[in-house]
Amino acid sequence: MDRMDRRGFLSLTTTGLAVCAVGCTSDLTRQTAKRPNVLIIITDDQGYGDFSCHGNPFIKTPNIDQLHGESVRFTDFHVAPMCTPTRGQLMTGLDALHNRATSVTAGRAVMQPGLATMPEIFAGSGYATGMFGKWHLGDCYPHRPMDRGFETAVWFKGWGVSSAPEFDNDCFNIRFRRGTETHQAMGYCTDVWFDEAMRWMKDCRDAGRPFFCYVPTNAPHGPLWVDEKYSKPYRRDKLPADFYGMIANIDENIGRMEEFLRRTGLHDNTIVVFMTDNGGTAGVKMYNAGLRAGKTTYYDGGHRVPCFVRWPAGRLRPPVDVDIPTQIQDLLPTLIDFCSLKFPAAAHLDGRSLLPLLRDLQATLPERMLIVQYGQNPAKWDSCVIWGRWRLVRGEELYDIRADRAQEKNMAAEHPDVVTRMREHYEAWWAPVEATLSDYVPISIGSPKENPVFLSSSDWEVVYCDNVGHVREAAGGPRGSSWHMEVEREGEYEIELRRWPFHTDSPLASTGPGATVYGRPIAPGKSLPIAGAILEIAGGQYSAESAGTDLGTVFRVLLARGRTKLHGWFHDAGGNDLCGAFYARVTKL
Repeated sequence: MDRMDRRGFLSLTTTGLAVCAVGCTSDLTRQTAKRPNVLIIITDDQGYGDFSCHGNPFIKTPNIDQLHGESVRFTDFHVAPMCTPTRGQLMTGLDALHNRATSVTAGRAVMQPGLATMPEIFAGSGYATGMFGKWHLGDCYPHRPMDRGFETAVWFKGWGVSSAPEFDNDCFNIRFRRGTETHQAMGYCTDVWFDEAMRWMKDCRDAGRPFFCYVPTNAPHGPLWVDEKYSKPYRRDKLPADFYGMIANIDENIGRMEEFLRRTGLHDNTIVVFMTDNGGTAGVKMYNAGLRAGKTTYYDGGHRVPCFVRWPAGRLRPPVDVDIPTQIQDLLPTLIDFCSLKFPAAAHLDGRSLLPLLRDLQATLPERMLIVQYGQNPAKWDSCVIWGRWRLVRGEELYDIRADRAQEKNMAAEHPDVVTRMREHYEAWWAPVEATLSDYVPISIGSPKENPVFLSSSDWEVVYCDNVGHVREAAGGPRGSSWHMEVEREGEYEIELRRWPFHTDSPLASTGPGATVYGRPIAPGKSLPIAGAILEIAGGQYSAESAGTDLGTVFRVLLARGRTKLHGWFHDAGGNDLCGAFYARVTKL
């Protein structure tokens, strides 16, 4: 049975998990061998309407359409309107404001340490855990994928190839990390993620280990770079050809994955979940499946996405559409049920297991309200409350989604009783999280698990500065902003501030790295007459002169253990502040 803890979060009792707790001992491999494998594929910035199986008359997605036809489809399924909050909700089963990963940047893109994550829960029950692609839940310890439960992590930093930490990366021959080691792939990004995932799954099969495989693609998020053979069929009628081309490549890879699962005998006992991370982007104007708006908005077009679940050996109901409101936070408790995973008794979940809906033709769920909220600076009522057919947007606009899919008519005046009940639910939900919003989750320095630590402006507090364009133009004001830090070991630290990424070795006063990235033209950045730098940390302020030809400005400071902020910026010869330090390296000596 499910139970609610004192804060109103949905928790799972350990009933039904005792067998796993006993069985996961010396004969762990034998006990887990019969469990299903799990494969979750999540694409980036692909909206509900960007599929031919959802009625799009322009794009063709035959392999995804086939998966759709073989799956139970949740057609009223909700995520966050932006990628990092969605990913944090998937990993923890908690609302974004409960797990703290509420935005894509500005110090809000990491989950609170100590929360049980999906890969940790799978690993705790004997599963191999691997991820291949976009993480976007933290670039530094203790927030990297291998810090949060993935034994194998093939990933890159930031939100994508032109984010501040990646800067000059590319979808072609993408630079990525295997754990902590940097590698250069030969091939297109999506092809690489699927190749790596299939190779790893085969190794797990050969070793007799059940696996949890997570494949979050960075496509079709911009930059919209793809081989012309995929985009060429769509170069007509003002279609978003490169965006559709990236989706065509994803579809091809879904077909390759399907063939792999059948060839290796993994097809029948692998739970496949396919979904996207937020509402539509480049394709919204062409076709949006009747939904209003797209990514970043609180209308359904911003957070209603496809979710297909297939498990041939799992006794699921026949392929069908399920229109009961569900959310990404429901996937973790569902997989805990399906895979008989151990779950910490003291932990809790906001989601609810969808096992009944997936197996019973007559099943429903207990009545509940869902809340969609995210943001760089979350504010009260900046949300959507979902209750059956109703949507309460920003606490004022009420829509009947069954009668008005496009959310054109505000029904608040006609149904004040519905508005009141939904507002009361939101008020109770908001009250305990409001006090936590000023408490940023820090990045650790001085840990032997990552030393040195490389920082980028993506994690500056408050200031949104996570794109290569922001860095080139020296955005963020004359001082930029600060990083929240946890000093894990007291002692002497070397802190180097830079204007440009460390791997580029570009001088402080230069226009940045070279003019091309893998043959693609890169606009020069803004050259600044940098003559010195200021560092503020742990209550102290330090200054140092710099030459424009220097790569960076170096400081040495003594730090005590505990929480602090690190803030660095550059100035000219007259002492005028120029820009924040977009990059920093912190080394425990």
